[in-house]
Formats: sequence, C-alpha cells, structure tokens
Amino acid sequence: MDFMSRVAEEIREICEVFPPFKLPEGLEAARQAAFVPVETSPYVRINQLSIQGGDKQRMLVKIYEPSNRNEEALPAVLFIHGGGYVTGHPDGSDAICQAFVKEAECVVVSVDYRLAPEHRYPCAIEDCYAALLWMHESYEELKIDRSRIAVAGQSAGGGLTAALSLLARDRNGPKIAFQMPLYPMIDDRNTSPSSYEITDERAIWNRGNNLEAWRMYLGKNINGEISPYAAPARAKNYSGLPPTYTCVGQLDPFRDETIEYVSRLAKDGVDVEFQIYPGAYHGFELLNPTSDLGSTAIHNYIQALKKALNPKVKIMK
Repeated sequence: MDFMSRVAEEIREICEVFPPFKLPEGLEAARQAAFVPVETSPYVRINQLSIQGGDKQRMLVKIYEPSNRNEEALPAVLFIHGGGYVTGHPDGSDAICQAFVKEAECVVVSVDYRLAPEHRYPCAIEDCYAALLWMHESYEELKIDRSRIAVAGQSAGGGLTAALSLLARDRNGPKIAFQMPLYPMIDDRNTSPSSYEITDERAIWNRGNNLEAWRMYLGKNINGEISPYAAPARAKNYSGLPPTYTCVGQLDPFRDETIEYVSRLAKDGVDVEFQIYPGAYHGFELLNPTSDLGSTAIHNYIQALKKALNPKVKIMK
C-alpha cells in the first residue's frame, strides 16, 4: 500500500508540502534552517548557561523554570533534542520545554550536545551524562529535587535518553526517577520490519536517512562491536532502569524497535507505559501540534511526565 494513503488525513498535508530531507547532502541546509519562532510564555523564565560537557568541552544549556517560583525545590527534566544525532539545537525545543514547565511544574535543562559526523559517538552521550552530573551537583543553585530528576527526548534525543539511563545505571551515577524516550532511535542494525517498510522520502524520516545517520554517528565503528550506550537496543539487560513512558507512530521506521524495547523493559521488570498512534509518521506531533492526533500525543506524554514527577498530584485527563 502507498505510504501517503496510509497517513492520517489530518496530518497528511505536511508530508505533501514538507521538502524531502535526504542525508548526507541535506545536512547543512537542515542545520541552517531557521526554527519556527515560539513566543515565550509569561509563566516561564528562560536562561542560558555554559557548563562543562564531555571531554571538558564547554557546552550550552538552556534552563526553563516557572517565572513565579518560590524557594521550593522542584522536580527537574534533562531534555535532549532530536535530529538523527547529526542536527538539531535546544532552540528548536522551546515550545515543548515550556509546556513541560507549565504543566508539570518543573525545571527543564535542555542540552546542546555535540553532533556527528564532526563529533561521533561517544561525544553526544558523554555530553548528556555531563549535563546530568551538573544538574545533580548544582541542585541548590537550580533549586531542584535530586530525587525527582527525569530524562526525556524525541527521536535521537530519545535514543540518548535510553542510553543515558543505561549509562547512569552502570556507572552508579545520579539516580534517574523517570525516563521518557519518545519514538527513540536506538537500533543501528536497521533489521526490523518497519525499518524496511518506511522508505518513502515524504515520510519525514525513512530507512535511507536512518542508515546514513547511524553511519555518521558511529563512523568507522559501525561494522564493529557497537556499545549499548550508542545503540540501546543492543543492551543485554534492562533491569534497574527507571519507570518509562514512550510512544511511536505506526508509520515510523522506529515502530518495531520501540515495541521490542517496551517488551524487553517489561520483561526485565521495568514499569513501562506505551502508546502507538495509527496513521502517524516520525515526529508527527511536532509538525502538527494543533491537530487532534498531535495534540493528543503531546497531552499524553506531558501527563505521563507530570504524574511521574508529582506522584501525589491528581492528574486531570
């Protein structure tokens, strides 16, 4: 069946007008493309800091917090943007980070990790781990509750979220209370049925781009032994990971690796909640946030985050 005929009608137009993105030739254009401006909410204060990232490199973080907050320690989220490990910037996540602050009454730290191919694995995950350590050590300055730190991200950011949870567990690092790897990019092998199924250039993200992005991220190591901190689907054991929420579109090349991930988390004793959206392609809610499908997905994962960070608060459906 033709890809476009399977896309939900309310989100089909974006696929028809969105310029097809193809790696590697489209990388620089994607990096230079302007982000859609997002109005700063009067309820959210945004600051930028330079902190020490992996390999002692300086790294930008954007901090979002309630503008009218008091001295009470709030839960916190380390947010990791998407972009196939090769593109993206925290500025592109202003809308969702502000939504987290307003709805979940939390502090969000959004990290500007290094990108491939200039900075291959493990640069990105080490930057994210450095940001997690910084949040944990700076809890008094940030006025956050170290027992309620979550990690969240979309696509490659979801992959780094899953990898960071593994790395923090295995290094006996800061305890992560909740992880939210949304439609995560976690398997470099690209052998799942959905990986072969989603090949159309109009699919926002497809098999061709995914193969190239993994090559750019892993470099010469792609044909060698791949670390689970690069590709979390390769981990042998998920026990001891934090409670998890994730979702994926039915027409996302990551559909089956996400389903497998969810199944293995549950088998290893991790509490996990999962939703799949029919007729939805990769990143559908970001490109169609006001559609019924997109707004439902955003509402559902924000509510999951809110519930995890504020377990005593009654959640309104």
